[in-house]
Amino acid sequence: MIRRRRNLPWIQRYSRFLIGAIAIIGLILTIYLTIIKLSGGEIACTADSASGCNSVLDSAYAYPLDPQGKTGPPLSIFGSLAYLTMAILALAPLFINSDQNKELRQKLEKSSWWLMLVVTFTMAAFSSYLMYVLAFKLQAVCPYCIGSAFFSFTLLTLTIIGHDWEDMGQIFFTGIAVALITLVGALGVYANVNTTTVSDPNIELAAGEKIAIPQAQTAPQPPLGWEITTTSGVAEIALAKHLASKGAVMYSAYWCPHCYEQKQLFGKEAFKEVGKVECDPKGIAPAPQKCVDAKIRAFPSWVINGELHEGVQTLEELAKLTDYSGKTNFKYRMP
Repeated sequence: MIRRRRNLPWIQRYSRFLIGAIAIIGLILTIYLTIIKLSGGEIACTADSASGCNSVLDSAYAYPLDPQGKTGPPLSIFGSLAYLTMAILALAPLFINSDQNKELRQKLEKSSWWLMLVVTFTMAAFSSYLMYVLAFKLQAVCPYCIGSAFFSFTLLTLTIIGHDWEDMGQIFFTGIAVALITLVGALGVYANVNTTTVSDPNIELAAGEKIAIPQAQTAPQPPLGWEITTTSGVAEIALAKHLASKGAVMYSAYWCPHCYEQKQLFGKEAFKEVGKVECDPKGIAPAPQKCVDAKIRAFPSWVINGELHEGVQTLEELAKLTDYSGKTNFKYRMP
């Protein structure tokens, strides 16, 4: 008697290849974001979405282990691990010869489908939370974030329809349980993101004590970006005037969160005195050609005595670079 082999739908025959391919694309995307973040570069985006890309990927939500301090590994690293896991789970059984190790391959295929189900439900649930943050908290458009969410839901869909599941009710129960655990975990991780230190100009600080600057919690709005919320002290204003007299210039873009941090360190009154160049054409009094001529590669950048200094500079560093000898009881510090 000849047993006829069951004819599987095409989606089930090729589902592992499709899942593996999408996971590899997601892995490449998140590795790129990780490299850019760790190297301090700017994310490549279109002109219309550049502000959203960089503000979202520089926000507190991009640092799950330390949202308040914005330190530690960026979220993209965890995304890379998730995509790598999916690629391995989907493709690993295909490398086992079914003729020589039929039993091993069958066991690996069965267990890997359940693991892929758990991983994709986790990714989809977390992506849903991040899409909520993107739309209602940050109010920004980030193509990379939206693309990653699309990949997550596509992987979940392919995992469900790409396998002949015996009990769909168990899949539904597993999905609900994993999604709830993921969402509760995300809410716990980011519970204090919106808690910022308020700058009170009348507050009495102990010697050497500084106030952590409030950070941006919304998307930047052209041409201003974000309103400076800190109030300058005598030392900040004196340093700003000294920098102007020395010809020090800050190059920035209105949508850059790190530029906003630099402004917050000075305070509203002092920053008016600082020499500055806006590099984005949508900003206030833009001069993009000056940025090109100065070979600006990152924001903010300072040109002091003909030398380029990239990144946020503390006021103490700026004072040292320009031989400032006035008051140095600056009020603010980075979070």
